[in-house]
Amino acid sequence: MPNHRTSGTPWLIRGATLADGTRTDLVLADGRIAEIGSGLSRLGATTVDSDGLIALPGLVDLHTHLREPGFEQSETILTGSQAAAVGGFTSVFAMANTSPVQDTAGVVEQVLALGEQAGYVTVQPIGAVTVGLAGERLAELGAMATSRARVRVFSDDGFCVSDPLLMRRALEYVKAFDGVIAQHAQEPRLTEKAQMNEGALSSELGLAGWPAVAEESIIARDVLLAEHVGSRLHVCHVSTAGSVDVIRWAKARGINVTAEATPHHLLLTEDLLRGYDARFKVNPPLRRTEDVEALRSGLADGTIDIVATDHAPHPVEAKDCEWDAAANGMVGLESALSVVHAAVVESGLLGWSDVARVLSAAPARIGRAPGQGQGIIVGAPAELTLYDPAASRVFGRADLAGKGANSPYLNMTLPGRVIATFHRGYATVLDGALRSAGEIRSERENNHG
Repeated sequence: MPNHRTSGTPWLIRGATLADGTRTDLVLADGRIAEIGSGLSRLGATTVDSDGLIALPGLVDLHTHLREPGFEQSETILTGSQAAAVGGFTSVFAMANTSPVQDTAGVVEQVLALGEQAGYVTVQPIGAVTVGLAGERLAELGAMATSRARVRVFSDDGFCVSDPLLMRRALEYVKAFDGVIAQHAQEPRLTEKAQMNEGALSSELGLAGWPAVAEESIIARDVLLAEHVGSRLHVCHVSTAGSVDVIRWAKARGINVTAEATPHHLLLTEDLLRGYDARFKVNPPLRRTEDVEALRSGLADGTIDIVATDHAPHPVEAKDCEWDAAANGMVGLESALSVVHAAVVESGLLGWSDVARVLSAAPARIGRAPGQGQGIIVGAPAELTLYDPAASRVFGRADLAGKGANSPYLNMTLPGRVIATFHRGYATVLDGALRSAGEIRSERENNHG
């Protein structure tokens, strides 16, 4: 497979397997999927031999921490975009816990512009629900919605909107422009000084427990508020079996709620904390095996709508310290597709069509992301990921393209590998290698020159 192509020429992807099992050729031209069929050819096209590769619509992450502005020592929009492209993502939604907080039209437009400048993926800013994430008064929701960033997802992630009246007002406000509140479900009074999942293991390890009810009680309250208001609610990083039950009940009742699970909550359990390795410290915490199984079942039956990474990079010193002082969070963009493969595809719970739904179509729909999640059909934007399901690798530092090395999967054998990522018809990753920003920028300038 070639590592470069002549500027302005189309791509011929030969012999790829679509998510439904169909083997076909694809032509990408002028930023679109131009042709689909057998025995295709295109004059001047660069051919990508895709025998054995699965072609998925570009992945969409509804929950990413890019840290910029303000915390560039952890990640920048450029490095986070590169990590996303290496993981097969073509669009990410950037959480609002930056400095300054993404609570005004000016800041979300700055994040949008930095994403456009980086060019590896579409970066869609998420707006804060409250000013400064302080939970006291609503942020400029309408101004962010009508800004150039066209914000439709609002979240105080990292903090719960714990005031029920404020949450009600936020749901009422965003209903006017088809927005959604993405709630970090964590009752703060029930999780003071909490360090890990509450249970027998937390007692054994001497760490303050984080009860499941702290998550479940907020979800129960919020689905009832969403029903009362008639607005859209999205539940971030669901982690307990009880939460799955509440969401399943709410959906059966007809409440307009969607939910996400992270790759790490689909694969990892609290048992990993026995070594006090802070790479496994995360909010919400890793839970019991029973919770992991419930999340997998909830994803399979549609109770949980999507997988979202909650990519949370930190500098080394924030993790290489005693457990109590360590920061919460894991990086996840580069490993997400392989972890989903390991957790729910190899077990037979999900097929590749389901993967395309939970990692592309559904998050794009929830976030109202134009040009994303449309599938591999003629005329759709050329947002595409080629994945080798037969590959296997020991996941290491070299697999991480962002600044953060706080991956829970280091030295773990994971299935599959992203071979190519196409964003707006340009290869940002090819042969598994990240292309340089200068090369992509030059190619675009030549095409539009």
